[in-house]
Amino acid sequence: MQKFVDVILPLNLKNTFTYEVEAIDFETLKAGMRVFVPFGKSKIYTAIVFKTHLIKPEFYEPKFILNIIDQEPLVTANQLKLWSWISSYFMCNMGDVMRASLPSPFLLETETKVKKADLAQDFILPYLSDNEYLVYEALQTQNYLKLGEISQILDKKNIMNEVKSLLDKNLITVEEEVIEKYKPKQIRYIRLHSQFEQADTLQHLIESLQKTPKQLAVVMTFFQLKSTTKAPILPIQLYEAADTNAATIKKLIDKGIFEDYFLSVDRLVQSEAIKSVVNLSENQEKAFQDIKFGFESKAVCLLKGVTSSGKTEIYIKLIQEFVRKGQQVLYLVPEIALTTQLVIRLKEYFGEQLLVYHSKYSVQEKVEVFQKVKENSPQARVIIGVRSAIFLPFQALGLIVIDEEHESNFKQADPSPRYHARDTAIFMTTLLPIKVLLGSATPSVETYQNALSGKYALVRLNERFGQAVLPKIHLVDLKDAHFRKRMVGHFSNILVEKIQETLNKGKQIIIFQNRRGYSSFLSCNSCGHVPFCPNCDVSLTYHKYKGQLRCHYCGYHMAKPNHCHSCHSKDIEEKGFGTEQIELEVLEMFPKARVQRMDQDTTRGKYNFDKIIHSFQQHEIDILVGTQMVAKGLDFKNVTLVGVLNADNLLFQADFRAYEKTYQMLTQVAGRTGRSDEIGEVFIQTYNPLNEIFQHVINQSFDLFFNQQMAERQQFLYPPFHKIIRLLFKHKNFENTKQGADFFVNVLKSYTKANVLGPEEPTVSRIKNQYIRQVLIKISPELKLSEVKWQIAQTKDHFEQVSAYRSIKLEINVDF
Repeated sequence: MQKFVDVILPLNLKNTFTYEVEAIDFETLKAGMRVFVPFGKSKIYTAIVFKTHLIKPEFYEPKFILNIIDQEPLVTANQLKLWSWISSYFMCNMGDVMRASLPSPFLLETETKVKKADLAQDFILPYLSDNEYLVYEALQTQNYLKLGEISQILDKKNIMNEVKSLLDKNLITVEEEVIEKYKPKQIRYIRLHSQFEQADTLQHLIESLQKTPKQLAVVMTFFQLKSTTKAPILPIQLYEAADTNAATIKKLIDKGIFEDYFLSVDRLVQSEAIKSVVNLSENQEKAFQDIKFGFESKAVCLLKGVTSSGKTEIYIKLIQEFVRKGQQVLYLVPEIALTTQLVIRLKEYFGEQLLVYHSKYSVQEKVEVFQKVKENSPQARVIIGVRSAIFLPFQALGLIVIDEEHESNFKQADPSPRYHARDTAIFMTTLLPIKVLLGSATPSVETYQNALSGKYALVRLNERFGQAVLPKIHLVDLKDAHFRKRMVGHFSNILVEKIQETLNKGKQIIIFQNRRGYSSFLSCNSCGHVPFCPNCDVSLTYHKYKGQLRCHYCGYHMAKPNHCHSCHSKDIEEKGFGTEQIELEVLEMFPKARVQRMDQDTTRGKYNFDKIIHSFQQHEIDILVGTQMVAKGLDFKNVTLVGVLNADNLLFQADFRAYEKTYQMLTQVAGRTGRSDEIGEVFIQTYNPLNEIFQHVINQSFDLFFNQQMAERQQFLYPPFHKIIRLLFKHKNFENTKQGADFFVNVLKSYTKANVLGPEEPTVSRIKNQYIRQVLIKISPELKLSEVKWQIAQTKDHFEQVSAYRSIKLEINVDF
């Protein structure tokens, strides 16, 4: 009887694929194992077994799997269930979820190698094209060429025509080689060759080295080191102790006296815990007990605590209880920047039980974290990570803590799967007996509504920890300040005075400007020309430090022009401002101050976050200028002043959540100040001081803000009253994009009763040379979400059957 297996391929494919399995392998195969399978004409991929069965596919003849990679499942049964839910709920392919879930070294792939054919006939050479001859000539001196190397030789991307032509002429052969991407970290050590372990041979060795005193000294130093330590000896230890160099060591290795060897080591540096008891205040202890009580009846609890109320200490004590029971805890944060301080604080309590997982880690480090979590290692009791950590293969998960749950960074934008880590964690409570704690000073409207309605437990923490009180927030009317000439650059006089006053006290300042670069764009004062990105419909941002104009969408850059590209006038003006310009202004106004910038440009390296935050904590920086990175959850005791330079940038966005995000951002950045015994102050500069959002921020009136937002969203059919699915159509041809989007909408409207808005051009209508059309689908509570998704999927099938529209890329974003 034939036996079959359905596998998930790491490709953008709609379904699983069925392969045949030898009877001897069928019994050993389990869901979650990796297998090598052929796909297409010559490619071999790593696939994940989804299920085994005896049903032969109807429409194609299945191929055989090539090999079984794992002895035990790499992916757990619960992970596969989670993948299926994400694929279904967020309307994406299982292959996309697989790629997002597994570190790339687990996805072994083949690499195409081109070799000279054994029976290649040289008489064909005069009939080769120039490009074909270049490839064939290169193969005369090399055993093989990779496709990338051929592309470099020919200086072109598409080289398949040349490869196919050479294959047809029997001049080359093509084969696939599996590439192993993961390599354990190994350290080189030195030891004495085993033949010299006996006393007589050792004595003979010493006598033979009498004529080479330097080498003898190295050998004797080696014995001294061995007598003082049981640890393996590093070459550098021997160099330094013997006062010699690598050449001498190499000579001893060449003579067979020493030999070098390698040991695999853990990349994850850990430390011991130094604290065990968390001291909570009376308010914190009450909140802690309320959370435990809430978990008795609800799987999800929202802790709404004002900034600096001590939520982290409550998290730590709760985590300790789960760890004592032998369970794992996942601690999710929205920004990599937040892990720096958090890891330091949690290591004091959990030490070597703590691991970190985020995108700045190398793929090898990710593999090691993945394996330790899967093994339920004692080193993997507490895992701190960003949204992708939700995919780790937990064996004994008990609690998920989602700090700053309102943050939009928990929602994946690109590429697919466009999942929300918070919602995924909440779904996991239906798969596993786990609890989810959501924490925020400014919870999202949807989360707060769920808590008020009783779906989640709700715990409030309304007072700051210790003697700290909420900061005083002041609005600065920029229109009035400009009119009265009370501005210094982009700073109002009152903010400049407060900065100087704060510096005189030895305190620290945070300046918030949510735009990086030097200026937003350049403009010609003669003809009004603005340099635009050739690939996107956006102006280029000027970065002064690099002397470049850059596109923040596609990365295109060019040198700053000396004259207008349109009229050749040299009267070019910089418009708008970003963190670079603010940093230079601050340095000019306060030359003695130590100023640092924290934005995407200064934190690209793996440890750049850590360096800046550590320097600020150690008071090596007086003024920190930054984007939203400085606003989220960081704890700086010495900060007593925060300046927000242009709050209107946040407010006027083409997003129904603009007011919500503005309130959250301003409240969070204000919360960075006054976290000790001195009252902090916040100065928000705006052209719209009477805007109700700013009044809510000043008065810390979250409930009034929430009620207002709920009324507006109910009126205009937005979440939490209606679900929203966004469709984006992308293609390099404008007319094709427009016609395809129109066709899709017309078909969809015949299927569904949901409110379909569009298609229309979004704010940025072309990115990376692809034109974009947007469709919003609003789904009322009366309609079943699953039915509307099915209707969208059916329309997508019709859409893809039209040959003219197959090249249009369709992106589906559920809960947009």
